[in-house]
Amino acid sequence: MEDKIDEDKMVRGKTVSNKDLIEAPPRDFAALRDMVVERWEVMPKRLTQVAQYALHNPDEVAFGTAASIAAKADVQPSTLVRFAQTLGYQGFSDLQDVFRSRLKDRVLNYDERLAQLREHGLGHSRPSTILEGFAQASIQSLSGLTEKHDPDVMERAVNLLAGAETIYLIGLRRSFPVTSYMAYGLGKLGVRNILVDAVAGLALEQTSFISERDAALAISFTPYASETVALTSTAKDNGAKIVAITDSLFSPLASLSDCWFEVAEADFEGFRSMSATLALAMALTVAIADKRENG
Repeated sequence: MEDKIDEDKMVRGKTVSNKDLIEAPPRDFAALRDMVVERWEVMPKRLTQVAQYALHNPDEVAFGTAASIAAKADVQPSTLVRFAQTLGYQGFSDLQDVFRSRLKDRVLNYDERLAQLREHGLGHSRPSTILEGFAQASIQSLSGLTEKHDPDVMERAVNLLAGAETIYLIGLRRSFPVTSYMAYGLGKLGVRNILVDAVAGLALEQTSFISERDAALAISFTPYASETVALTSTAKDNGAKIVAITDSLFSPLASLSDCWFEVAEADFEGFRSMSATLALAMALTVAIADKRENG
């Protein structure tokens, strides 16, 4: 049974009840997401658990039942209803309509395309089908990047990084190809940087030299490399400015950052593309050099 203790929450010394949070609910997904982000700190723990699952898995929320969604979010079905009502909706099905309306805005459904391609063959060999799948996933990733682009965030990130004496590039595991390519590009453009490569287990030593005159660019995606998070935390503790590329506002890098980008990479057969991340990384690289050159 769920605790009822989290019905109210202490916020800045005041008790905030769920009914205090209710107002006219948004009818589009973007506005709903903004509302959840705005109210995150005043929501009870169980409701933030639902919010985190819902924003990470919008398609599952759109198509699932209350029972199946609650099971995956590790809460009781009644918590879904309480979450919806807290945001001002009549019930969970009313909230679910917002998640379903998000799907109507999609121009292409790549999963269905690829499923149909595999079913009917269309004369493609298996390797060609795989190539087609990764190409479509890359297109979807890049489309999402441009749709979410915020010029103000880009400008702030470039200013922070261009103003640094040294840029530390932190990204391990699957993010390492991106930071290593940035190190190559920045080096060619004459921008001082240090690639934290963790060779010989010296990642902590590499970041220990960072100071308030420097900045760090950190990259990590679910399930978030713990060493990347720890190194970024060290950089922040040393006074450096932090710019992050990650996949969710719930990412541990987001809370550590002065400025961060949300990048959602599409996948094919469970393998995620890095197209959008690489595109953003190289755009930052060139923009940093341009800012230093032209002010």
